Amino acid sequence: MAVAPGPLTQYGDLVLFEQSARTSAEVARTSGKKKKVELIAALIRDVPPDERAIAARHLSGDVGRKLGIGYATVAELRGAVAPAANATLTLGEVDRRFAAIAALSGTGSGRARKEGFGALLAAATAIEQEFLGALVLGELRQGALDALVVDAVALATSLAPASVRSAYMLAGDLGVVADAALTDGAAGLARFGLTVFRPVLPMLAQTAETTSEALATLAGPAALELKLDGFRVQIHKDGDVVRVFSRALNEVTASVPEVVAYAAQLPARRLILDGEAIALGPGGRPLPFQDTMKRVGRGKALADRLPLSLSLFDALLIDDQTLLANPARERFTLLDALAPAHAVPRLITNEAAAATAFFEAAIASGHEGVMAKALEAPYDAGNRGASWLKIKHVHRLDLVVLAAEWGSGRRRGFLSNLHLGARDPAGGFVMLGKTFKGMTDEVLAWQTTALQAIEVDREGHVVYVRPELVVEIAFNDVQRSSQYPGGMALRFARLVRYRDDKTAAEADTIDAVRAIAIAAGVLPAT
Repeated sequence: MAVAPGPLTQYGDLVLFEQSARTSAEVARTSGKKKKVELIAALIRDVPPDERAIAARHLSGDVGRKLGIGYATVAELRGAVAPAANATLTLGEVDRRFAAIAALSGTGSGRARKEGFGALLAAATAIEQEFLGALVLGELRQGALDALVVDAVALATSLAPASVRSAYMLAGDLGVVADAALTDGAAGLARFGLTVFRPVLPMLAQTAETTSEALATLAGPAALELKLDGFRVQIHKDGDVVRVFSRALNEVTASVPEVVAYAAQLPARRLILDGEAIALGPGGRPLPFQDTMKRVGRGKALADRLPLSLSLFDALLIDDQTLLANPARERFTLLDALAPAHAVPRLITNEAAAATAFFEAAIASGHEGVMAKALEAPYDAGNRGASWLKIKHVHRLDLVVLAAEWGSGRRRGFLSNLHLGARDPAGGFVMLGKTFKGMTDEVLAWQTTALQAIEVDREGHVVYVRPELVVEIAFNDVQRSSQYPGGMALRFARLVRYRDDKTAAEADTIDAVRAIAIAAGVLPAT
């Protein structure tokens, strides 16, 4: 059996953070899944009890909390903060520093977060800095992160991987599950069941290009639902008490009073429901996503001016009936009977023409697409399986690369984050945002060389280039932005390909972007 690289190094009674960093690096270099799992198992098996949960979270790419530290901050600090000569950080110390950063709020919190993370980097060795950068950005690259750690916990405890995964899906915290399994074995895992007021990881969807493709994949009649571009909510009710949780499992009860009020009126004593809260405009047309998020962020302060509408699309628990394993068609029937006024619009069909018409009607109504769901599938908490498929209307534009930022973590040494600009017919280019998504290793290597060849200036981690290279960019929609001079930014932008058949003079204009925003109701027609 493989072992973690080097002996397990301790600092007093605690394990050095560097050991996790070295294990992660070794896992990334290892090609076989079995060896990856063995490396992780060797580490978490020997970590002291107080640090097991932390080690498992970190090796699954999770810091355990929202830090509010972005790509630019990490890149800037990584280039400015020299690494420590010797490893002294422990797993517990890193976790405490993350907790302190996450707790910052109010005026000056942005600067304080940057200073806190900078101090952490200053105490870290070079390999620890790499690991920290990848962790906070969610860019840890060592294979299927959660799945590897689940299998490693199973290997370290001689438990069935399925039982470890099931406990993780219900607990929503792989660190807690790892600690329970390593401490109490099967009895520890048995504590994790579906429990009101303990949120579970939501079921997620894969992507299909068309409704016809989705029907073919699901191989039979499927449920088609509106895909709402809102705020995912998991509603828990026990008697008169209602609590609401976000997709990230954070409690948001105070931010969604309309959701709480509606759930309190439902004719069931105990409930766990899955749904979407969204702000609607005149005629029931959805408002832009950022308006919904603004409303959620302001809570009751905007409830009168910007009320939230609730659409429910699944039921996990009704009274004493746990529904996770029930086929979707049964869960949908129960949900429709429980909450007919708020059940998401749904069509069950195996006809391609009917599915296409449903999709087109959804887009015409201002929604971002549809969901296609297998009727016999269970609610697979936390899994992004093929039983749920999302079909969205995707925009594509040919834009110009204005600059790029040096990457961190696995992308250190490569130009990664592209600054994207649309052509201004009056002259020049208007920046619309950035993207580092959709890039293969080959693309990263090529663009690092190509962009430096047309470099005109550098500022910190940013390399500015002549506006010559055209890229095809796919994105979901346009949103308002005060950050960029055009007042707009692309949402979920990702690189499709470099257009070596086009010049910058043939790139799409800012007017084309504005037309998309006006059609979506993001900007007023003028």
